[in-house]
Amino acid sequence: MGGTEEKYVEQAFNTNWIAPLGPNVQGFEQDIEEYIGSDVHVACLSSGTAAIHLALQLLGVGQGDEVLCQSFTFAASANPVTYLGASPIFVDSEPDTWNISPELLEKAILSRLEVGKKPKAIIAVHLYGMPYKVDEISSISQKYDIPVIEDSAEALGSEYHGTKCGSFGEMAVLSFNGNKIITTSGGGALLSKNNDQKDKAIFLATQARDNAPHYQHTHIGYNYRMSNVLAGIGRGQMEVLQNRVDARRSNFEFYKKHLSELTQISFLDEKEGYYCNRWLTCILTPSFEIREKIRLALNEENIESRPLWKPMHLQPVFAGDITFVNGVSEDLFQRGLCLPSGSNLEQSDLTRICGIIENTIG
Repeated sequence: MGGTEEKYVEQAFNTNWIAPLGPNVQGFEQDIEEYIGSDVHVACLSSGTAAIHLALQLLGVGQGDEVLCQSFTFAASANPVTYLGASPIFVDSEPDTWNISPELLEKAILSRLEVGKKPKAIIAVHLYGMPYKVDEISSISQKYDIPVIEDSAEALGSEYHGTKCGSFGEMAVLSFNGNKIITTSGGGALLSKNNDQKDKAIFLATQARDNAPHYQHTHIGYNYRMSNVLAGIGRGQMEVLQNRVDARRSNFEFYKKHLSELTQISFLDEKEGYYCNRWLTCILTPSFEIREKIRLALNEENIESRPLWKPMHLQPVFAGDITFVNGVSEDLFQRGLCLPSGSNLEQSDLTRICGIIENTIG
């Protein structure tokens, strides 16, 4: 917490605005809109997962449809596809950003078109805060008229050629889960350049209650709106967002400076025009064995690290779903490790972590 969150939460209690509506909700939405720019309209919701679910529904995804999904990501990027009775089509990554491969994405689209199945949407993820290849993915989206849902859950504060992530897709998604760069403890947001989509999202997120003096419903709705209390936390967090980005990027630079001399460790660098919030600092090792050697050595010292995301096409729950793979994400999963990256890490913490890694494989 940055310290000012309490002021907004206290306002919620003093004015008795506790429900999932109120001044903090509108204020938080405006704060995000001003930060992202690009004329986006924001609906604050209970989670990033809820935002993906509503985005898919607003794009007309339903029973029997197919949605192209980045395989190298967290399950929440793909799970909502199944909520609507649709099927995910998993697409592997490219090595430059670790995000969805434009070449494989186009191959997947052409393959599905050949059998008469045009995918309804593309879910592209800015993984670990690193922007995906926006120009290439947007070009494919326009070429085949398939809208992009931009999963920016890990990328608040990241930029692509000077434009904030969250402003590139037909719709975009943010997460304020407890592990994100700023947090409302739980929460998310749906972003759109179309105000009607925002209004429809809020309608669905508030149980789809029709405009009537009694409770009347002509659509199935959801309890997805963010509470005024949590939105107050979010307002305070927005005031320290750049500080959090600076802290995460500082962590990355410290690790890179002190570990780059080890030939067995490499880092994902930013391409020209890319600005990554470095939500997590990730390293690559030569093998699964060395990755595990580092992870277990840190664990022995009560320091948690974690392998990179296990690709969705390897998850038991998605066994049998159609995949287009090139081996990149499987290799990254085998060799990659997320290091401690919290915004509150002290230099002594980082020095200790680097010392353990150096002693383990140096």
